[in-house]
Amino acid sequence: MRTVIAGGHGKIALRLATLLANQGHEVVGVVRNPDHRADVEQTGASAVVLDLESASAADLAPVLKGADAVVFAAGAGPGSTAARKDTVDRAAAVLLADAAAQAGVRRYVLVSATGVDQPVDPARGEVWAAYVAAKKAAEDALRGRSDLDLTIVRPGTLTDDPGVGKVALSTGPLDRVDVTRDDVAAVLAAVLEAPGTAGLTLELMGGTDDIVGAVAAVQK
Repeated sequence: MRTVIAGGHGKIALRLATLLANQGHEVVGVVRNPDHRADVEQTGASAVVLDLESASAADLAPVLKGADAVVFAAGAGPGSTAARKDTVDRAAAVLLADAAAQAGVRRYVLVSATGVDQPVDPARGEVWAAYVAAKKAAEDALRGRSDLDLTIVRPGTLTDDPGVGKVALSTGPLDRVDVTRDDVAAVLAAVLEAPGTAGLTLELMGGTDDIVGAVAAVQK
């Protein structure tokens, strides 16, 4: 399997690239900063430098040619502005979908966030509200597309603790429980191997279910 990860230097993306490369898959990480190329390559993936905020779908499509799947794991990150939440967390996700369509790639896994369907607490501020709005808008834009086999994964609050290999995964609401980035990456790897998850929006929290079994249980 050849998988292209947008936002290839992100914490989840690097973990996912490592897992997939160790399983013998071909992985490409798309990064904005050329200084991040080495970190991506250390995972066993190859790296392509392309700024998703300024690139066109035609620029990105050749990178996706021959891929079996794409994963959107990009984000504007802490300290970014409300404007960049939109240009990265929403617009770049749509750009990846447009490029995938041009390249003939149907399988798309979107890393979103839990709570995007809920009202935003005003106390969290403008930037947080923009982040939630961008994630929700990305989901809405991609969910209606007939040219994608889309799975949306909505993790809860992320931690850098070691993964435990167990999660809670559901197509319905879940109680909020922190989840490790290791376990999120493992779920994404399992979802990529599970075509029956296409069309699903999955809430992901820390839990007690084996990851492979949890993914198998939600398949249509």
